[in-house]
Amino acid sequence: MPSVNVVNGKQIVVENLNASQRLVRFAAKPFVQMWHHQDLIAAILRREVRDRFKGSVAGWIWAVVAPLLAIAVYTFAFTTNLQLPMADNAAGPRVGYALFIFSGIIVFNFFSEMAFRAPMLLHEYTHFIKQTIFPSDMLAVISTLRATVYTLISIAVMLLFQLAATGSLQWTTLLMPAILIPFIAFLVGISWFLSAVGAFTRDAGYFMINIVPLFMFATPVFYPHTSLPPPFDFWIYANALTGYVEVMRDIVLLGKLPNWKVYGWSVLTSVVTFYFGYWFFDRYRNVIVDVI
Repeated sequence: MPSVNVVNGKQIVVENLNASQRLVRFAAKPFVQMWHHQDLIAAILRREVRDRFKGSVAGWIWAVVAPLLAIAVYTFAFTTNLQLPMADNAAGPRVGYALFIFSGIIVFNFFSEMAFRAPMLLHEYTHFIKQTIFPSDMLAVISTLRATVYTLISIAVMLLFQLAATGSLQWTTLLMPAILIPFIAFLVGISWFLSAVGAFTRDAGYFMINIVPLFMFATPVFYPHTSLPPPFDFWIYANALTGYVEVMRDIVLLGKLPNWKVYGWSVLTSVVTFYFGYWFFDRYRNVIVDVI
């Protein structure tokens, strides 16, 4: 039962919750916030997506041209001498390796877009945060959904290229939401954390600009993790992106169910990152308004 405290002549209702009730409330809180602000999220998301190519003659064509050019260059550039899991497919080794790289690039670019933008995200909306009652925690959700739109375009290009080259798609492609949803949750958590840190110091943005390009080579984008000698083939999973890249390739290119340990690790990483990022942001939410 809630208790009532009197402070300065005012009655304040205090809920007496046990540990499990507080945990459930915390777990539900970000989703309750998303549902409560769904109209605002949709409105800002529409504006951001619409303004992405504002002033451009070609407009949304660029969103399709960019991944098309990338996969075409990969197909042309790489030779048949590379012994990789995707080399022996119906489309030939060049196309196989191009798809191998492109699938990894899609995952990494999704991450890098959020990592680059998140530290300055609150600064972009300083006016709204300071002048109105604005749900600043929803900005990470909006920016991640915005990046999701362009990632889905890249995935569509990859699938169409695969279909044109091989004449078919793997049935396991239908399982793609099973990895996309956890990955989106992972990126929202990363965005909450980086945007909160970036509110206190712009060094967070400069740090990500310098570290993310190097991080690409610690992610199996251009090589399979099996090509690494022990114990690096195991410790590379400390990089959370490794699991997402592998699961993407398993279900889209290889047509097999992902390793349950790798998938479980990826989902666990998503859940922990999502809630840690929200906890960190929520803890400093009131201070952020004063420092940005």
